[in-house]
Amino acid sequence: MLSDDLREELAAIAPARECDRFAELSGLFHVAGHAHLRGRGSVDVHLDVSSSIVARRAFALLRALGATSEIRTYRRTAFDHATRYQLHVEGSATAYETLHRAGVLDRAHRPLDHPPRRVVQRRCCEAAYLRGALLGAGSLSGPRDAHLEIRTGALDGANFLAGLAARLGAELHVQERETHASAYAKGTEAIADVLVAAGAVDVVLALEEQAVLAATRADANRLANADHANLVRTSRAAHAQLEALRRLDVDALPDDLREIALLRLRHPTASTAELARRCKPGLTKASAYRRLRRLQELSKF
Repeated sequence: MLSDDLREELAAIAPARECDRFAELSGLFHVAGHAHLRGRGSVDVHLDVSSSIVARRAFALLRALGATSEIRTYRRTAFDHATRYQLHVEGSATAYETLHRAGVLDRAHRPLDHPPRRVVQRRCCEAAYLRGALLGAGSLSGPRDAHLEIRTGALDGANFLAGLAARLGAELHVQERETHASAYAKGTEAIADVLVAAGAVDVVLALEEQAVLAATRADANRLANADHANLVRTSRAAHAQLEALRRLDVDALPDDLREIALLRLRHPTASTAELARRCKPGLTKASAYRRLRRLQELSKF
């Protein structure tokens, strides 16, 4: 749910400059793009994403930059058989020029692990690249154990994202796995820094609100459990005291013990503190507890 909200908000942000369009397109293709050689230097580039919103966004970016593409769908054979969206960019002079300017391909049409510095030389371009990466391969879960992750094909791409986030005032950690690498953040505050840098302010507010609600529910449950545990302990203690009094001759007890014994018999569910307040004169809770313990010890003889 949070991942869908994140993609929806990011896709609604209109790039302010042409350089932002190239940078966002670069982020999309570097995390979710695949190049296919057709021979004689000809290359087709495909973008594979999980959301129709992201596919339409990439289509619009390419069209705005003069490149044509085609959106196709297929069902994933593994896991949940979810519908996937592929954007096919056929090799053409315009497409090659667009993808080269976006830092996806070099002049020889070879794919780059990450864009050259010219693509993300401005702060707005860095934010746009991060936005594209989140759209292409970002996932967000929370509020409990909040986790943000951007998958990349190789470690070099994840390291590039981490360095870019650092320049934007956020922190991403890097992890390499057998089939991919990832740049990730854990915890609401760390994730908020990344999302704010990309422009997803509404999702940050929603995440923080859910975190507050989750903490409030946890506190309420903890207090309820503590109250229940206290009631159980009080009930067990009172029951043990009543059992002890049944084995004693209450009238033969000393005055101080007889008073607390009679109060326990009259108020079988009262707490030790309540019994202490009913004594004449009033006692401290510790004094009442010691007298009740003394009654239980006497009942054993």
